[in-house]
Amino acid sequence: MTNAMIRILGLDPGLRRTGWGVVGIEGARLTHIAHGVIAPPDTAPLAERLLVILRGVEAVVARWAPDEAAVEETFVTANGSSTLKLGHARAAAMLAPAAAGLPVAEYAAKVVKKALVGTGGADKHQIAFMIARLLPTAGAPTADAADALAVAICHAHARRARAIGAAA
Repeated sequence: MTNAMIRILGLDPGLRRTGWGVVGIEGARLTHIAHGVIAPPDTAPLAERLLVILRGVEAVVARWAPDEAAVEETFVTANGSSTLKLGHARAAAMLAPAAAGLPVAEYAAKVVKKALVGTGGADKHQIAFMIARLLPTAGAPTADAADALAVAICHAHARRARAIGAAA
């Protein structure tokens, strides 16, 4: 694994709020670069909301020039319609980095939580606590942005583990 700075874009998709976070990794050093939330108007039709998400992630990719992206997988709810709509938001968020030629990794929410906190059942407060410890310059991001930063950190750990395994 090279020691050049790699930028990772983490995405936590949602129709109301899509969190994003960019971290840098250089060797074992993790650095906060930026984070935010894309929030389409609640009253907009589904197609317009999806377009806002797509265009918002495109702007993040253009502004922060990540090398790789990672997105949280959709969890299945009892309401099939809600799950399907969340899947649409996830697809809109994934298209921008994919169109820019970035590899896009996917992680289940439990995997992200376990990578960050040590347990797959961690709550939002535990995620926020660990983000504050691992990325002190991030300040106090919203829950959606913190979740996106957690996805990026999970990917950073996973890519490091793959590199170690490949070297062995």
